[in-house]
Amino acid sequence: MRDQTLETTPAATGRERPAFLPTDVDPTVFDEGFLRQLERLQVLMKAPVRGGLKGGRRSVKRGQSVEFADFRDYALGDDLRLLDWNVLARLEKLFIKLYVEEEDVTIHFLLDASASMGIGTPSKLLFAKRAAAALGYIGLASEDRIAVTGLAGRAGRRQVALRGSGRVFRLLAALSGIQAADGQTDLVAAVRHAGAQLKGRGVIVLLSDLLDPAADKVIRELAATGSELIVLHLLSPEELDPQIEGDLRLVDSETGDGVDVTIDLATLDDYKRRLEAWREGFADLAAKRRATYVALSTDMPLAELVFAELRRRRVLG
Repeated sequence: MRDQTLETTPAATGRERPAFLPTDVDPTVFDEGFLRQLERLQVLMKAPVRGGLKGGRRSVKRGQSVEFADFRDYALGDDLRLLDWNVLARLEKLFIKLYVEEEDVTIHFLLDASASMGIGTPSKLLFAKRAAAALGYIGLASEDRIAVTGLAGRAGRRQVALRGSGRVFRLLAALSGIQAADGQTDLVAAVRHAGAQLKGRGVIVLLSDLLDPAADKVIRELAATGSELIVLHLLSPEELDPQIEGDLRLVDSETGDGVDVTIDLATLDDYKRRLEAWREGFADLAAKRRATYVALSTDMPLAELVFAELRRRRVLG
């Protein structure tokens, strides 16, 4: 698979915006109008967060903002501007108004870069990069921190966390550097390596075809980190609806092992039943672990993924 090439061209507003070779990435990905639509969205979280810097998230702490949260008794040294004068007039007692603190979180994108992710038209890895680029830009525009990790071999190669929409070029460069592995990938080991680098509670977005015998263990371990887990399960149209028949030799993309098979209509029907049961198993596991599971085909247009499917699944809002 030939990877993305990053360039910059002047935007109509005078700012620079990223542009990709049209054969590699849908040219609408970072069109000026598409960017503006992305900026209206936010990656949703199910619970308040405890971040490190001021951002756009509801926090478990109390601070100063425009959203009222609660009262507490006045203590010597409190800011008198926070006194509720209406309560003082009614009850003759001093109370301080508390507001919801807004903080940032880190959204960790874990991209499966195993050999099988290089398969498909477009490839599953290329689709994962497109999705991560769009979701990452949404996070940057929301003042969240963004970190990208490629999962290959037995390691998760994590990039420095980015914050602020001006860091979009570094986000795209990080994604461009992820390529499908040549040999075998131990997805569990790679996820453990990546998980050891996670700090604090945030959002983990796993983009993978889950073609690993221990893929269920991957979901369990990521869900156990305490972060909110979103699993984007990517399969190509060729995998979802194979257009093959006759006597064939199927070869494993990672090990090179082959098996001789005879494909007819009954075989394809059985394959599709097993495929559906396999995906339903992941959906059930994710639900039990309070994670979000989204099964996707890599021929889905990016705009449909972002503005329809992920909003319907409450990943974006």
